[in-house]
Amino acid sequence: MKQKIVSSQVEEILETTEVRSDVSRRHFLQLAGGIAGAGILLAACKKSNDDNTGKAPAGSSISVGSGDTGVLNYAYVLEQLEAAFYERVVLSPYANISPDELRLLTDIKDHEVAHREFYKTVLGSSAIAGINTDFSSINFSDRTSVLTAARAFEDLGVSAYNGAGRLLQSSTYLLMAGKIASVESRHAAYLHDIISNGTFADSSVVDNNGLDLSRTPAQVVAAASVYINNKIDVSNLPNI
Repeated sequence: MKQKIVSSQVEEILETTEVRSDVSRRHFLQLAGGIAGAGILLAACKKSNDDNTGKAPAGSSISVGSGDTGVLNYAYVLEQLEAAFYERVVLSPYANISPDELRLLTDIKDHEVAHREFYKTVLGSSAIAGINTDFSSINFSDRTSVLTAARAFEDLGVSAYNGAGRLLQSSTYLLMAGKIASVESRHAAYLHDIISNGTFADSSVVDNNGLDLSRTPAQVVAAASVYINNKIDVSNLPNI
């Protein structure tokens, strides 16, 4: 029988770790890691950054499930994808990467790994298997290719959280997702600006009403599918 996720467990994790106070010139991204929610980094601190255990067979279908558990598993898919991407970036940085960009991309990697492990911890035995990633379309030795892909991942993540929040029934889970979504938006703003200064909130991500874009799970999975060697089934998620 799958483990039932209890809201109080999430609250306990969220309240366990204090926001870091030793923020240096590594800018707002380090602060964002603390703002993401007390306990997110705690959930990841004892985990390996290259957690490749428990993966689904390549090419297989993965159903995220239904209800709040399904929504959390859906978010877990996206965090697995982002974490795997940034782990690859940091492991083999692109040519002539500046020390500042490497530090900041490492911060983002640490956040994404923390988010991945947080969902895995909260979901427990209800967590889906690990996904198989396919980054063959990205040239990891080229700065433009890497940063463009990173920006796309972060923009997709922000729009995914915007679209999935309304599907959650638990206010605890909604708070948790909101704290993670705000960190994803900080990542996206940084990546927009290092590619083209001043584009952190341009019309590609913010509409005429000053609101971030929102995508449904089906739209997000379709966009992410080129990087995932599994079929992600979100058909049982709430449809409201």
